[in-house]
Amino acid sequence: MMGMIGLEPTLAAIEAGKDIGLANKETLVCAGRLVMHSARKKGVRILPVDSEHSAIFQCLQGAAGNPIHKILLTASGGPFLGCGREELKHVKKADALKHPNWSMGSKITIDSATLMNKGLEWMEAKWLFDVNDDQIEILIHPESIVHSAVEFADCSVIAQMGVPSMYLPIKYAITYPKRVESGHLSLSLIGKTLHFEQPDEETFFCLKLAKEASRAGGLYPTVLNGANEQAVSLFLEGKIGFLQIGELTERALSLPLEGNAQELQEILAADRRAREAVIMFYEKSRV
Repeated sequence: MMGMIGLEPTLAAIEAGKDIGLANKETLVCAGRLVMHSARKKGVRILPVDSEHSAIFQCLQGAAGNPIHKILLTASGGPFLGCGREELKHVKKADALKHPNWSMGSKITIDSATLMNKGLEWMEAKWLFDVNDDQIEILIHPESIVHSAVEFADCSVIAQMGVPSMYLPIKYAITYPKRVESGHLSLSLIGKTLHFEQPDEETFFCLKLAKEASRAGGLYPTVLNGANEQAVSLFLEGKIGFLQIGELTERALSLPLEGNAQELQEILAADRRAREAVIMFYEKSRV
């Protein structure tokens, strides 16, 4: 279940006392405080399914009592790694849907291309692992072998590696705390080189928007997510260009906003207003 639509079913499952294998990052982006509070109240475990968050979760096994100093959140960089803004002006839908490493749905593939997905994962990590914005660093890692890492107070870093396949994090969430054999997905590092670099937040400014919304808190992450979902939908329909995804999202974030994202109804209302704002700005741009 992709997007904001996953929030209410997740809350219902928590209310029913069911442990959650969470693959819907938007649930925590929009309502992290509400969801995590409800889970603690009901004694429900939330097990991450996103490959990066599963990696962080695995790095923390056996580290009880040793607080996280920093999370190293990796990103492939998407299909347009190394491109400039001028090149991105001419991106077509078919190009944006060609992810170099992962096979995913259309919406998340576009989010990966804009780097918005990594911004959403940034916020997801904050809530799952109870860290602040200054404790997360994003690294572009084109090979998608290191799925993420954790640095501890003594500067030791534990990383989780594996082939880029969602089979592994999904299976770990299902079988946790046990590990079940997956011999056909064994990783070989022979002959491989691993690269890491900083993300280009000026070119891929959706990531910058996400980090700003995360630091602003309140309902800003909800507006960011709702606006982005609507803008991506317009792009997939062929109605706007690739860079307009971020531009429309930024305009929605500029509107007056009040609230603290603690009540479900105000979260749903903010999401609805964000989507309406994107449609409004899109319609105005056509006149």
